[in-house]
Amino acid sequence: MGGAADAAASTRRQVEAVWRIESARIVATLTRLIGDFGVAEDVAQEAFVDALVQWPRDGVPPNPGAWLTTVAKRKAFDRRRRVERLDDRHATIARSLSEQQRLDASADDLPWDPDQVDDDVLRLVFTACHPILPRESQIALTLRVVGGLTTEEISRAFMVPVSTVQQRVVRAKRTIAAADLPFEVPSRGEFGTRLASVLNVVYLIFNEGYAATSGPSWMRTDLAAEAIRLARIIGALVPDEPDAHALLALLELQASRFAARVDAHGEPVMLADQDRSRWDHHQIQRGRAALARADALGRGRGAYALQAAIAESHAIAGSADTTDWHRIVTLYEALRGITPSPVVDLNHAVAVAMADGPAAGLELVDALVASGALSGYPLLPGVRGELLSRLGRRDEARAELLAAAALTGNEQQKAVLLRKAEEC
Repeated sequence: MGGAADAAASTRRQVEAVWRIESARIVATLTRLIGDFGVAEDVAQEAFVDALVQWPRDGVPPNPGAWLTTVAKRKAFDRRRRVERLDDRHATIARSLSEQQRLDASADDLPWDPDQVDDDVLRLVFTACHPILPRESQIALTLRVVGGLTTEEISRAFMVPVSTVQQRVVRAKRTIAAADLPFEVPSRGEFGTRLASVLNVVYLIFNEGYAATSGPSWMRTDLAAEAIRLARIIGALVPDEPDAHALLALLELQASRFAARVDAHGEPVMLADQDRSRWDHHQIQRGRAALARADALGRGRGAYALQAAIAESHAIAGSADTTDWHRIVTLYEALRGITPSPVVDLNHAVAVAMADGPAAGLELVDALVASGALSGYPLLPGVRGELLSRLGRRDEARAELLAAAALTGNEQQKAVLLRKAEEC
């Protein structure tokens, strides 16, 4: 019995992993074919439920993404037939379904081209970021459908109630359906109204991949890789937009550290302790080149470019001790001027602590605590605990680190915080 249960649990984890990786492409493909965003997500989730039942019994298919797409298409077809609303698009689904059959047995022949600029996932992002939707709904919907985040994860990331996130997603879907929005990448003339939102959600998707808000893994590299892919496509679509190149620069530079951010057991390794020989130096070069392209457009550095410049400062330093922390402090001060944020203030405080000592950083962190702006944010007590530990105030440090561990939903991050608390 134990062996069967273990096998079923293992298969369930595989199903969940496939869903995390493939759900955005599946929903995007279905939306293009059936023309209904809400139905596309519904039938994709129904296919996921079928996989939870069938794969433990029959085994994981050779091409799980194609299997899910095919099952979802069938469900969409049946749903349309049941409500007797067949139209010309039904024939498109049927033709596509017959073509899909030959893909089911092959793991190599995917039903999409991940490098094609005319991209279904990119269409999905632009649809979710349509200006008809409020900005909060754009972000929630894109993270939910493209990023594959649960409403609980989104609520933790933005420190709002789960019910608020659910309402934003539901209202966004209803608005898209009522407005009958086209599923397309807009013309270049319309880019200005949507580009900022699109870049923002790509940035947020990457952030969730860089440091997952919940789950067993410190990072979700699949999600980060998808964000980088989208950023590259957007940069190609708008070569004269510095923010697009600056965002790509930031993502490339941050992702260059992925191999060194976890140890052999998958546990987090902090920046100061990372083996910098494991950083991807080709990716660093790509990031620096993208930042240079943004600078060459001559419009000054925006928020993404300033963050990329901070990441570049880390990337070119041989160690934490030789990093130009005073330059990083200056860059954070410029960033605070452009996009005031308590999270930016916290990062600025960390840089000040490295440049001028932990007491100087703690003073800034205590001001943030007093403001209440980051109440419930695990990194605030986590940073405060680190600075208190460096100052030798171990009892206070331990209390702060335990508080941070209680607030985080990521299992690996929690384990690190608990270990540091015990060391105090």
